[in-house]
Amino acid sequence: MFRETRGNDGKKPLSVPFSFALLNPSASFGGLYVPETLPTIDFAFLKEATKKSYKELSIDILKLFKIDIEDEVILEAVSLYDHFDYPNNPAPLRQIRNDLFVNELFHGPTRAFKDMALQPFGHILSHLAQKQKQNYLILAATSGDTGPATLNTFADKENIKVVCLYPDGGTSDVQRLQMTTQQSKNLKTIGIHGNFDDAQSALKALLASPTFNASLEKSNIKLSAANSVNFGRIIFQIIYHIHAYVALLKQHSVTLGEPFYTIVPSGNFGNALGAYYAKRMGLPIEKILIASNINNILTDLITTGVYDLRKRTLLQTTSPAMDILISSNIERVLFDKFGATRTKELMDALKNEKIYTLNPEELALLQEDFDAVYCNDDFAKESILTFAKEGYVMDPHTATCLKAYEQLKTKPLACVLCSTAEWTKFAPTMYNAINQDSKKYSDKEALEGFSQALHVSIPTCIEQLFSLPIIHDKVVAKDAIEKEIFNFLSNSIKDNA
Repeated sequence: MFRETRGNDGKKPLSVPFSFALLNPSASFGGLYVPETLPTIDFAFLKEATKKSYKELSIDILKLFKIDIEDEVILEAVSLYDHFDYPNNPAPLRQIRNDLFVNELFHGPTRAFKDMALQPFGHILSHLAQKQKQNYLILAATSGDTGPATLNTFADKENIKVVCLYPDGGTSDVQRLQMTTQQSKNLKTIGIHGNFDDAQSALKALLASPTFNASLEKSNIKLSAANSVNFGRIIFQIIYHIHAYVALLKQHSVTLGEPFYTIVPSGNFGNALGAYYAKRMGLPIEKILIASNINNILTDLITTGVYDLRKRTLLQTTSPAMDILISSNIERVLFDKFGATRTKELMDALKNEKIYTLNPEELALLQEDFDAVYCNDDFAKESILTFAKEGYVMDPHTATCLKAYEQLKTKPLACVLCSTAEWTKFAPTMYNAINQDSKKYSDKEALEGFSQALHVSIPTCIEQLFSLPIIHDKVVAKDAIEKEIFNFLSNSIKDNA
């Protein structure tokens, strides 16, 4: 069962099953849903997991959560990993230094880690909608990877329509094309004038809006979300952190029970939250090291206890999926550490005063599990070049993790970097890095140049993007989003009439 991070408003149920939290992700007072209790994994579980496939491990972990989804549907959902590059191992662990490993999470259909959660999540949500014979509008806000993964998983699904919001100019060209060339009639992509925080704020406002929900109800449409505000995403992000440790065991890189570091390039904190929950469940993570770019709001919070938006402006970097100042999932950690009353106080302070401050005792509790550092674009490019020379290609987000590896790892333990995207999604930055220049390359030019220079292939799904027609070309102001959504829904109804 699941409860709310900011307490209950007397209107929503005090406790809800997984299916309810998945279909209705907006909790009381604008909060989020979290498990009432976390299951535990012990060393016997981890030892047994070394004999199992990723799909089998996924099923075991989902069963530990006792989610109210039929076994057959769970099996169908995790069987979507069969369509990844390596069906038996959709998240391979690569060793790149003696003590350094990369958890490659980008081998799905849209070449980013969001596929690891959104492929099975989309299947389960679609199943629930069809089972209830209910139409759903799924909203997604993206800084570049959630959008393509959401659109892909819900394409042509019955009872589902999707609207994806992205910041115009705030994604790579490949990411934008993955969204704007979608041809399925049940999908709509809308660019907005603003940044990711604007897109995410619009999404949260619509989820919590009584008038918006009432208008949808008139058309017999219910509302849900595909962002990591939805715990249906988070539950699948727990799994690959556990799998990474199992892979270390299989490779004899750690002994059973030996701790390890995990490093997460983080913006919205969903990936880091998955690691935190895995640690709370019993995975022997020494510490979760957070790597940020120069939008280092998380570094400030974890090192000083202050989350301050008052004088900050979101900066565009070469790791755009981390260009975020309002990290939604940190709220779930605050709830787990300090409870609902304190979490609501902190979230209200952030909304009303644009700042909150943890007391020394609270900061100490946060630092028991996390440490953080940030780097600039130049460091990331230097890291890309260094490892490219050694024969390993990493994208700009993964490259930020090297700063944490160098500065925060204090014990001689194995260290796992979470690699969140394939290089093809950020080809101009990759080409700049190996050429050591600042020339403005088009994505197509950079893809071909980088591929030839390092003898790495470009997936067909990426190459084809440049010959597809642009279907979704609308870019609107934030206050026009709701109108665009209803225009899309109205046209969809006419098309189906």
